[in-house]
Amino acid sequence: MSETKSVKEVRVAMFSTKSYDRSHFDPHQSSGEDVKITYDYFEFPLSLKTAALAVNHEVVCCFVNDDLSAPVLEQLTNVKLIAMRCAGFNNVDLKKASELGKKVVRVPTYSPHAVAEHAVGLALALDRKIHLAYNKVREGNFQLEGLLGFDLYKKRVGVIGTGAIGTVFARIMKCGFECDVVAYDVYQSQECIKLGIPYVALDELLSTCDIISLHVPLLPSTKYLINKQSLEKMKKGAMLINTSRGGLINTADAVAALKSGQLGSLGLDVYEGEAALFFEDHTNEVIQDDIISRLMTFKNVLITGHQAFFTKEALTEISKTTNDNIQAFFHEQPLKNEVLPPK
Repeated sequence: MSETKSVKEVRVAMFSTKSYDRSHFDPHQSSGEDVKITYDYFEFPLSLKTAALAVNHEVVCCFVNDDLSAPVLEQLTNVKLIAMRCAGFNNVDLKKASELGKKVVRVPTYSPHAVAEHAVGLALALDRKIHLAYNKVREGNFQLEGLLGFDLYKKRVGVIGTGAIGTVFARIMKCGFECDVVAYDVYQSQECIKLGIPYVALDELLSTCDIISLHVPLLPSTKYLINKQSLEKMKKGAMLINTSRGGLINTADAVAALKSGQLGSLGLDVYEGEAALFFEDHTNEVIQDDIISRLMTFKNVLITGHQAFFTKEALTEISKTTNDNIQAFFHEQPLKNEVLPPK
């Protein structure tokens, strides 16, 4: 008589879910032979108020604006694994998670092309005033006044952060538009070096570039990387693009630079106060955030709601890698995507 193989049943509490999350994670429901994973979807974010919903779960699966601070982690008494379905982890108290014996995993790369291409799209739209032209034409106004742009060809483009996404962005700008691309990073990309992209000091990049794109993680060392002082160092009228993390820019300082004309244009897919706004419909509400409300009055500002990652390819990879991370944990395999607390 053959021995029946035991099956481990794992329940995952997935917070901040939308229809597109469910459609991409549903194929992984009850997948695996000896570890069966069940995803329980919650539309609201993880917080002190909602942490109790994970009481019967060994895993929480979270996104960029979920609260994984120490008080919340202490409420997740039965949780063994925190599976971030994103690359960022600045919303996780890694030290506290380690103290509580909880492992943290993430999706370090899903589609660097998705984010890099969106950054290029923001730059193109701002340069050629596509967002303004769209609205004018819809109102029957086909005049060209106010829509003058510039050639990207030969313009100097600064890439701050040359990880996977920054490198793809740099390659597109250099090989596609023939821009004069320079980079700044504490770690140099061999691919960028092979492309002939020089690394320069941050001050030189800020002062000489026509377009600057941010591709660094949010760390204590990069918080408000763009502030009053760095904005003053920038070439007057330069364009700034941020598809990385909102906290890289002191937004109040950016507003002041836009008002003075020091900052020529600003493209944002992330915002430091996005947790209270993004991924939800506020059409019938009065937005209480005065800073983003002011930003939206500028014609030379283009904001998208953290959608740079949002492609079919990226969502497919995010769901697969997240599921693989959970399977690896319960199979007691090495966690190649583990996030360790700072030493």
